[in-house]
Amino acid sequence: MNPRNSLNFSGGPGALPESVLLQVQQSIIEVPGVGLSVLGISHRSDWFAGVVAELEGNMRKLLGLPQNYHVLFLQGGATQQFSMIPMTLLRGKTAPAEYLHTGYWSGKALAEARREGPVRVLWSGESGGFRRLPGDDELIFSPDASYLHYVSNETVEGLQFHRVLGRDDVPRVCDMSSDFLSQPCEAERYSLIYAHAQKNIGPAGVTVVLVRDELLKDAPTDQPGFLDYRTHINAHSIYNTPPVFAIYVVLLITRWLLDDIGGLERMAGINRSKAELLYRLLDGSNDFYRGRAEVKDRSLMNVAFNLSNPEIEKRFLEEAQAAGFSGLAGHRSTGGVRASLYNGLTLDAVEQLAGFMEDFRRGNS
Repeated sequence: MNPRNSLNFSGGPGALPESVLLQVQQSIIEVPGVGLSVLGISHRSDWFAGVVAELEGNMRKLLGLPQNYHVLFLQGGATQQFSMIPMTLLRGKTAPAEYLHTGYWSGKALAEARREGPVRVLWSGESGGFRRLPGDDELIFSPDASYLHYVSNETVEGLQFHRVLGRDDVPRVCDMSSDFLSQPCEAERYSLIYAHAQKNIGPAGVTVVLVRDELLKDAPTDQPGFLDYRTHINAHSIYNTPPVFAIYVVLLITRWLLDDIGGLERMAGINRSKAELLYRLLDGSNDFYRGRAEVKDRSLMNVAFNLSNPEIEKRFLEEAQAAGFSGLAGHRSTGGVRASLYNGLTLDAVEQLAGFMEDFRRGNS
């Protein structure tokens, strides 16, 4: 494989669909019907207001989102949400927020929440190296919690919840950054969902936030304007200069999901096929490839594994890179290997990786 045609298996930024990339290429020169590059169109233009309105409508259609939810396109990534959520929902409260500590990113969120108010860690997988997720019998949710927070898919460790957690009478908050729009979502069961866009839905620079209207009725009124969800609701996500380019690309992704893929059920089927292909290879490798996560908690987005020893693992990554498979090195906190299978990565690309892995195993067993 020519390295100039590398396939992107990175944990982020992730691959974008080829058809979207071609539209982006054209739009950088000139947006059809506008006559200007997308990089130079005013965020106060009627065209961009239409982009935001269409994107919000597409999100609602894809997710079946009720009208009592606001759809926001913010900046600061998931990292800003780690602070903005407890500033809104926890500051001044006596009842603790409940957090699940299931991996690297939930740990980041947990640290920021503790700055704002009382936090109860409902379950932590740290002592076990974050190789599994809790079962229902390990979780006792309080009816008095200020809110429940968890990460639906831990990109670093390759763990994913395949169910909705918590009580319906306690606000449910979820970081869906790495599996948002990869499958259907019972969005109406969450009070707030957030997802930064460098995995499945576009380039870095924009963060999608879905927030139920009732959640904000008792929110503090003394927060900085930029950190108040109501500010962005009232400004229709154009409070200050937004990332016009990134938001436009997310619009193109939602059109692709609706028109080319046919919705989230079909996207989920494609993603499931990609993941099953790699997991079958891991499980049938006679322990040459060793999956990191427990089988029931495996992520469909991030397949994390190790090889039998560090030397052969290093050789695998070097040869994979030379063969045109980019981004397979595991996160710096865990090492190992990680193949990320976001929406834009094709089944054909995964089949090519599987073929390379099988050849490598035969040559190094």
